[in-house]
Amino acid sequence: MILVADSGSTKTDWRLIDEKGKVRQFSTIGFNPYFINSTDILSELTTSTISAIKGNVSKVYFYAAGCSTQENKDVVREPLTTFFSNAKIEVEHDMLAAARATCSKKRGMVAILGTGANSCLYNGIEIVENVRALGFILGDSGSGADIGKTFIKAFLGGELSLEIEEKFKKEYNLNADSILDAVYKKALPNRFLAGFSHFIFNHIDNPDIQKMVEHRFELFFEKNICKYSDYENNTLHLVGSIAFVYQEVLKKVALKYNVKIGKVIKQPIEELVNYHLS
Repeated sequence: MILVADSGSTKTDWRLIDEKGKVRQFSTIGFNPYFINSTDILSELTTSTISAIKGNVSKVYFYAAGCSTQENKDVVREPLTTFFSNAKIEVEHDMLAAARATCSKKRGMVAILGTGANSCLYNGIEIVENVRALGFILGDSGSGADIGKTFIKAFLGGELSLEIEEKFKKEYNLNADSILDAVYKKALPNRFLAGFSHFIFNHIDNPDIQKMVEHRFELFFEKNICKYSDYENNTLHLVGSIAFVYQEVLKKVALKYNVKIGKVIKQPIEELVNYHLS
């Protein structure tokens, strides 16, 4: 039996593939090594429903956010190796998961646009170029956190229309003090900011909102996609909740940069299963 997993910071989606090709689903908490250690990963696996089938698993393909360095990969690999004692373990970064899910074994550019943002140029086998992701403070243009941060700055600066401002206040009941407290004092401010992307999308027909979102995506293309070799002749595939929801806006902006958009998928797990079955 083969296990394929795609892990973010919050949740891990697992797919078990048996000898007949039948697929079963499991889920656990996220195993991003920046937010969880090896001991807690093993504890979560031990108490999960996966424990019942662990002895029958011969191969584990595990993709996770945060697994861009060997040190971080080892944080995840160690408990997986202990838990799945009969299996061969492969731990890779979620950027490779996105590339394999969208491009399979063909060349292309790939971007993840969710709470954060990342991108790469993939040659059909491996990632050959990667514009470094700098996080929501220094980078991540076009991500949920970036769009949310831009909107909140406009709200606090009194730059929104009265209509949008009143709707926002009514829906979230937030003031300047509570927003600044969430951003500067509480944990995971990137998720807090990205949480406003739903409200922003629901008001995308507002000219000011539309202009703001388009500008964030323009920066995403300029600071990421346009830096890849021969980018105009490579198709760009997109993965993530922001990419999926805002895909029509992204396609509009892509035209300005002569970039062709290919697949747009919300989550890579199903396509990853197809990749490994093939």
